[in-house]
Amino acid sequence: MHTIATFIPSPSNGVWHIGPLPLRAYALGIIGGAMAALWIGEKRFVARGGREGLISDVAIWAIPFGIVGARIYHVATDPELYFGDGRHVLDTLKIWNGGLGIWGAIAGGAVGALIACRRYGVSFSSVADALAPGLLVAQAIGRIGNYFNQELFGKPTDLPWGLEIDVEQRPAQYINEPTFQPTFLYESLCNLVLAGALLWIDRRFKIGPGRLLAMYVLGYGVIRFVVEGMRIDEADHL
Repeated sequence: MHTIATFIPSPSNGVWHIGPLPLRAYALGIIGGAMAALWIGEKRFVARGGREGLISDVAIWAIPFGIVGARIYHVATDPELYFGDGRHVLDTLKIWNGGLGIWGAIAGGAVGALIACRRYGVSFSSVADALAPGLLVAQAIGRIGNYFNQELFGKPTDLPWGLEIDVEQRPAQYINEPTFQPTFLYESLCNLVLAGALLWIDRRFKIGPGRLLAMYVLGYGVIRFVVEGMRIDEADHL
């Protein structure tokens, strides 16, 4: 084991209890991110001439659909966790035990938003373009949950910003390595940079409807590809 002069310490606990109610840092990160995305999206949509409150109306549909989509994606990509000998199918419903997929969340949320837009008679592309930068900010904030859960990290590193991981959370082959690449932080920072880039492009150029959303999907896809390539822990969360 090598000695690290400086590093990022990980929290020892990501769950607090208020009586019988568990309060999870991961859930707080998602909620905080969702609130930020709604605030940014609302401001942008109204500034473009949209109806005030419409983004919140769309969110009532998009958020539940996103959660369901995230869970379906997780179960579909990790079926061995829920089906077969010694497994219980009903565990697929226990979302509180972890297991969400970001691409399922995006797809499900888009379906919910599309339904809402048709109900309210508004263009889906106008809503999506208004929301795109805020979604990246939301995803950046949501990564705080990975920090508290000691997950989404890369290979061992001696860099000053190496992330300290408890022994029981380390992969077996790296059991004697104390600090790892904080890939959750890399993704969070990249999301913020991409959000800033989208805002700049939207102000600087006159781009067609839906193109900002396309840039979001493409840019975030590249970020996730790189981050997942660095990751060495098991992918149980978004």
